[in-house]
Amino acid sequence: MKKEIYEIERKFLVKSIPQDIEKYECFDIEQGYISTDPTIRIRRRNNEYILTVKGSGTVKKLEYEIDIDKRQYEKLRSKTEGIFIRKKRYIIPLQKGLKAELDIYFGDLEGFMNVEVEFEDMPNAVMFEAPDWFGKEVTQDRRYSNGSLSLYGVPDEVKDEK
Repeated sequence: MKKEIYEIERKFLVKSIPQDIEKYECFDIEQGYISTDPTIRIRRRNNEYILTVKGSGTVKKLEYEIDIDKRQYEKLRSKTEGIFIRKKRYIIPLQKGLKAELDIYFGDLEGFMNVEVEFEDMPNAVMFEAPDWFGKEVTQDRRYSNGSLSLYGVPDEVKDEK
């Protein structure tokens, strides 16, 4: 199935992990990039396989998602550039029906974490007040896109903080 959606989101680093993280819904994700310009990504989320094409933009961008099967995913995997990203994604409820998507990375990006919040519209995205456990906002900083992480790793400023 093909889906066309506008994604409106803000991205942050993580100051601290919420308590009782295990009680939240969690997905095992691995993904790779066939291209980062334009963004063409393959992803396995638990047992789902998805090919995604993303438009340009930082806060708001057009995204196409196409369901693929495991065989197609494995064939496309050999076409990716950069490192293959592995992470656990926790879905954490926030105020006003919003949800935080907390990503904790493994493998080549071990120890890195970020969190994204998706919004229905731009006014809600602009008015959003991040909870205390969120860190610095990095929405506009392309170095924190998963495509950039795949090609260049974690930005030095984050490594220096550890």
